[in-house]
Amino acid sequence: PPPRMGSLLDYPLRTAGSSSDGTEDSDFSADVEHAEAAEIVHRRSSTRLTRASLRLSRSSQDIKQGADRDETPPRTPTGNAPSSESDIEVSSPSNDLLSLKEAAAHDLSHRPKRRRFHESYNFNMKCPTPGCNSLGHLTGRHERHFSISGCPLYHNLSADECKVHASTRDKQAEERTLSHRQDENRHSTRNQAPTERQLRYKEKVTELRRKRNTGLNKEQKEKYMDHRQSHGTSREPLLENITSDYDLELFRKAQARASDDLEKLRLAGQVSEGSNMIKTIVFGRYELDTWYHSPYPEEYARLGRLYMCEFCLKYMKSQTILRRHMAKCVWKHPPGDEIYRKGNISVFEVDGKKNKIYCQNLCLLAKLFLDHKTLYYDVEPFLFYVMTEADNTGCHLVGYFSKEKNSFLNYNVSCILTMPQYMRQGYGKMLIDFSYLLSKVEEKVGSPERPLSDLGLISYRSYWKEVLLRYLNNFQGKEISIKEISQETAVNPVDIVSTLQSLQMLKYWKGKHLVLKRQDLIDDWKAKETKRGNSKTIDPTALKWTPPKGT
Repeated sequence: PPPRMGSLLDYPLRTAGSSSDGTEDSDFSADVEHAEAAEIVHRRSSTRLTRASLRLSRSSQDIKQGADRDETPPRTPTGNAPSSESDIEVSSPSNDLLSLKEAAAHDLSHRPKRRRFHESYNFNMKCPTPGCNSLGHLTGRHERHFSISGCPLYHNLSADECKVHASTRDKQAEERTLSHRQDENRHSTRNQAPTERQLRYKEKVTELRRKRNTGLNKEQKEKYMDHRQSHGTSREPLLENITSDYDLELFRKAQARASDDLEKLRLAGQVSEGSNMIKTIVFGRYELDTWYHSPYPEEYARLGRLYMCEFCLKYMKSQTILRRHMAKCVWKHPPGDEIYRKGNISVFEVDGKKNKIYCQNLCLLAKLFLDHKTLYYDVEPFLFYVMTEADNTGCHLVGYFSKEKNSFLNYNVSCILTMPQYMRQGYGKMLIDFSYLLSKVEEKVGSPERPLSDLGLISYRSYWKEVLLRYLNNFQGKEISIKEISQETAVNPVDIVSTLQSLQMLKYWKGKHLVLKRQDLIDDWKAKETKRGNSKTIDPTALKWTPPKGT
């Protein structure tokens, strides 16, 4: 016989024609199922299922048909048999709000618990130290690590030893805090004498440093050499007996603190170790997002963020190291000879053979923003022309281009870059114009090395267009030749022809190639020149340069 329809409590899990074990009950026909569904719709205005029971009834509809199983007591979403009718109940319209709140609390109880702090790691990542299982952390506060800076094995320690050291550092920090509180009651003066506790501590440190060994004995030297030969650079050198125990402990504390700071940055998303992709660089007062991969050393590339000195281009791992470097760095402009200056714009000629480290760092920096660049370390055959903008703090890098010392194809540019913070301000055209100015002084016809990047191609086409329109505007004769234009502007004839074709100024008529002087394009160019002004132009009279010998 069909079940009675008086109360939904009699059949808590059969509202959609399913049995209590989650499979379809073969004793009930399709008509009975439709009748139950219709009854539920009809009674919706007076009764309402809680969210938990409604979700359970919907999930039972999607279960495929199967063989009959032994009926078991109905299960709640937690997997336990209901102890009372409160697990699945019918609420009246007056108690709708209360039932919804209870259902919401019931739903939240079924959600998985929030993962712990150390469980937010990506377990596909591994520590790069050979033989390390990524367990433990140098700080003793994390369960896993994925970088050399946090690897206990790299620092010749175990995970348990790191935890013991962490507890010791915590106790020392508590004692230090307590002593500082005791000193707060003292009246602060400019020439305040040290306290008795401070004097005792100073004597203790002096005594500890006095006890250090003067040198390594033969056995210790052999042990150190064996360790170095066995592990190479994959492990930290043994540091015991090199300095006093007090100074070694200070160094260990600094290592742990730096590792903890890196871990916090990584978990905050500011450092992405393991991806080998530098995402941002701190360069002067700018923080720049990178565009492409650059082959920096692995220990720097995995950090995700680099800090660079904008004058010597040295790259560092943290803001603290950069701040200390800037306090000692004596560079305020690129190395080499200043061959151009007008206003606050200067250009320096840097020889890749004489200033190899600077030029290598410059190439690595450029690769972060160039896709087709392949030159990184072999910089000796190239000259680098670095454009800077000067203020009261120094000469800031705007952009640069490089060229071969001996180019058989007369390339006047091998690589060219404008820093992202100076793009769309006219500096790109200034660099291109300066490269052609050098070609004019050399009495050569130049062209950039191919392939050009997307932004480079756009910049060069715009420059060639501007040069041709300026030349045609000043030209007063009736006949013109591509060779004359090339000799006057130092632009390669192939580049001139391609630009004239793109401007639809080159026509073939009666067996001859004709150059059409389109006055509408010239008028548009003159209007833009008037609006733009002459602030971002190269003055040939400001160049003080003679071509290097052998070029």
